[in-house]
Amino acid sequence: MLLAQELFTKEFDRKLYLTSLSYPKTRQSFLLGRLVAIYALQIALLFLLSLTLLLCLKSISAGYEQATPVSLGKPYLITFSFIAIELFVIAAIASLLAIRASTPSFVLIGTVGFTLAARSFAPMIALLENNTSLMKNSSEYKSSIGILGYLLPDFNALDTRAIALYDSLTFLPHNWTLNIATNLLYGIGLITLSIWSLNRKKFI
Repeated sequence: MLLAQELFTKEFDRKLYLTSLSYPKTRQSFLLGRLVAIYALQIALLFLLSLTLLLCLKSISAGYEQATPVSLGKPYLITFSFIAIELFVIAAIASLLAIRASTPSFVLIGTVGFTLAARSFAPMIALLENNTSLMKNSSEYKSSIGILGYLLPDFNALDTRAIALYDSLTFLPHNWTLNIATNLLYGIGLITLSIWSLNRKKFI
């Protein structure tokens, strides 16, 4: 989010685009180059955090043995991959907001709001389905929230930390391939919309 602010919004505010867009390259390459840079930095940071967590777990497990040790093999790599897909969508929406936003702060607020909504609407629907007495008119409230399922990706479906925590692939959603495909297509759609918006953007 902050990278998108620096590479898009603030560059437009400082009129640095007069230099960056004057080179013999298209606006599409301008956007994709910065988007790749943002995503590469996200993956590098994710790898660093994953490596730090792995070393911490190795250090702790040397002196304390759990009943169900955390799996640091295939389940750990699967969890890493699912988080990387989520970061791809977040980078795409941040880039779109950075191109369309009139103020830099809107990029941060909009991306955080989008991420929270995409991660929380599915658990809220499940909660209302399992506890109908939780609130009055829960069915109407559930149907209203369910509309978000057609507008937002389901980040909660990409949360597969349990498979590494309990070393069992049974916690992997049965429709995980569909979840990956929908999130990737959603991210690609956002990037396409960003390219279209940048091509139509008029700089003054």
